Amino acid sequence: MRVGVIADTHFAEFLDELPEAVFERLNGCQLILHAGDVGRPEALERLRGIAPVEAVRGDHDPALQQLPLERELEIAGRRVALIHGNRSRLLEEPITFVGTITLGYIWPQPGLHRWLRARFPRADAIVYGHTHHAAVDRREGRLVFNPGAVYQTDRAAADRRLRRKPGWFEWSWLQVIRHRRRVAQPSVGILEFGPDGIRAEVLPLS
Repeated sequence: MRVGVIADTHFAEFLDELPEAVFERLNGCQLILHAGDVGRPEALERLRGIAPVEAVRGDHDPALQQLPLERELEIAGRRVALIHGNRSRLLEEPITFVGTITLGYIWPQPGLHRWLRARFPRADAIVYGHTHHAAVDRREGRLVFNPGAVYQTDRAAADRRLRRKPGWFEWSWLQVIRHRRRVAQPSVGILEFGPDGIRAEVLPLS
């Protein structure tokens, strides 16, 4: 079974349209998992044109209160956990500060994969988003997978966000981030479920 994995579309918030490459990469999937920061429900509707979608709510999804914050699914006989991945604000803001002052080159996530494994002890695979960085981490037969983000901050997007009158914390972050080079490329992911287990692949959109 072929499952598409997508995260951090930020549709209509920072991204005016889903890139055509999303539909090309996910074509042929039988199911799509969205790991949060959807943006608006229209993003899920567009993805449902490819395949059924299961999604969770991210920290940028106030308009999608109907979505759960986390869920566990059975796919092809395997247990898969789906979560956005943001932890407490007390932890997240220092991480964002470090990412800001290093122009995005250092964006630590201390213990994130350990925290995810502890939160879903029965899951064969854990899918998350939030960090905007793809990750494939397999230990003791358990997979932790981040497909990367569809939306990535660039100078034009940061300028647009500044025009929307952000708060002081976001304003400080944006004034720096708008001058950085792109560090991560937009991407989605694929999970292949077969008799030998779950294979994960990150697919760049550019």
